[in-house]
Amino acid sequence: MSALSAASRNEPARADEASTSASRARARARANRRLLVNALRVAFAVIVLGFWEIGTTTDADHHDGLWMDPFFYGRPSGVASQLWSWITNGTAQGPLWLQVATTLEEAFLGFLIGVVLGVIFGVALGRVRLLSDVFAPYIKALNAMPRVVLGSIFIITIGYGIWSKVALAVVLVFFVVFFNAFQGVREVDRVLIANARILGASERQLSTHVILPSALSWILASLHTSFGFALVGAVVGEYLGAIHGIGLVIATAQATFNPNGVFAAMFILAVVAFTAEVVLTWLENRLIKWRPNTVTADVRI
Repeated sequence: MSALSAASRNEPARADEASTSASRARARARANRRLLVNALRVAFAVIVLGFWEIGTTTDADHHDGLWMDPFFYGRPSGVASQLWSWITNGTAQGPLWLQVATTLEEAFLGFLIGVVLGVIFGVALGRVRLLSDVFAPYIKALNAMPRVVLGSIFIITIGYGIWSKVALAVVLVFFVVFFNAFQGVREVDRVLIANARILGASERQLSTHVILPSALSWILASLHTSFGFALVGAVVGEYLGAIHGIGLVIATAQATFNPNGVFAAMFILAVVAFTAEVVLTWLENRLIKWRPNTVTADVRI
């Protein structure tokens, strides 16, 4: 009996030890995979930039570059030199930070207003079938319109100030968020809504406690692309006519046949968009921790 009792007492300890070892093995596997992924990312960037740099090399026998003409495609070294020049000396329109801040202000305002309007109209039309039936043809027609061309109309009607760029960003963001919010509301479990009604939930409680939380995954998913559209709207508006902004920097570089300047401005926009993506991912993970289908690092896709 004593031997059996000792064996039974040791079983939980061995189980805990095995669980700890398995957890450590999974942590090591995740760390190794992160290292591999980051190494491959760096290697890919080095290969692309190296191919670009070598391909645009000029010499006595290759005045137009080995594979690509640097007059049209620029060079990575030239892009880096242009960025450093902008950082230290500023752009033709003023300090670089002012151009970035102007574009960010326009993009953020357009993003915020577009998201709010998209959620409100998406939820309203998703909840009220009559509104959906009445406004569906108009929304589909507006969505089919190439919205970027509205930038010229906004400049004519609103002017060259910040709000014409914000308006274009709002239009680009609105439809992305609207359709996701609309579909998210339509995909809410009908049984869940029926149970809430049985328990005495009012229409307002139904919207705030059942429908909006259920549609939140759809809405947050749209935000990842929405900020990119807001950035596009701000840049296109600045390109068409502005006093400051990255869009005007791109237009100036294009007008002076400076591909390094164009690529340098695009690099700045990529950094801004990537930073926004990191922030939105963090926000999404904080707001919907309860998701049962969250993809983890252990899942192989």
